[in-house]
Amino acid sequence: MASISTIQRTDEHIRTAVLDELDWEPRVRPHEIGVSVAEGVVTLTGRVDGYAKKWAAERAAHRVAQVRAVANDLAVHTATGAERTDPEIAAAVTHALQWHAFVPVEQIDVTVSQGWVTLHGEVEWEYQRRAAQQAVAGLGGVRGVSDGLVVRPSVRPDGAVLAQRIVDALARNQATQAEQVTVRVHGDTVLLGGLVHSMPERAEVERVVWSAPGIREVQNHIAVAPVLG
Repeated sequence: MASISTIQRTDEHIRTAVLDELDWEPRVRPHEIGVSVAEGVVTLTGRVDGYAKKWAAERAAHRVAQVRAVANDLAVHTATGAERTDPEIAAAVTHALQWHAFVPVEQIDVTVSQGWVTLHGEVEWEYQRRAAQQAVAGLGGVRGVSDGLVVRPSVRPDGAVLAQRIVDALARNQATQAEQVTVRVHGDTVLLGGLVHSMPERAEVERVVWSAPGIREVQNHIAVAPVLG
């Protein structure tokens, strides 16, 4: 078990790295964002002028090695004179979804309340759900996004065959070292366990799994165990 001094040194190293990554990220202003770290968990605080910046800051923190999780407590405050009405935001969201090639817009309902966008409906693939989120996240005036989309595939997978196909896909992926990842398939749900060395690697494993046909849910119980130098 690591001593307190070792944890503190590691956390300070992670905090410095997160601050550097925020400074490197052109979509955010690092002086607006406070960063604290406790046992590898990063907390972001402060105020930004758009949900897109909040999302970009969170992504930046996740890219840093040894980060185990990110708590995004950034508040979104639109600058005076830059506010959009809910009908304007709703129209912009609808257009953004319509223009995105991977979003089945006819299956998605949009609700906007005080700048907060809620998406409801069913999609067949996880990439469609994520595409809808990303299309909305970058719009001006949006204060937050609630994802009520459900992944409901049209085919049922063969569990044993699919589990092996997922393992093979992970082995082909250069962005992961998935030898310590376990994969189990129960019906249309995949259960992941084991260890990886970073949050980006954990997210990449989950992304690969979501590419499997017939998957409705992925339960990701993979732990992050950073390699400490």
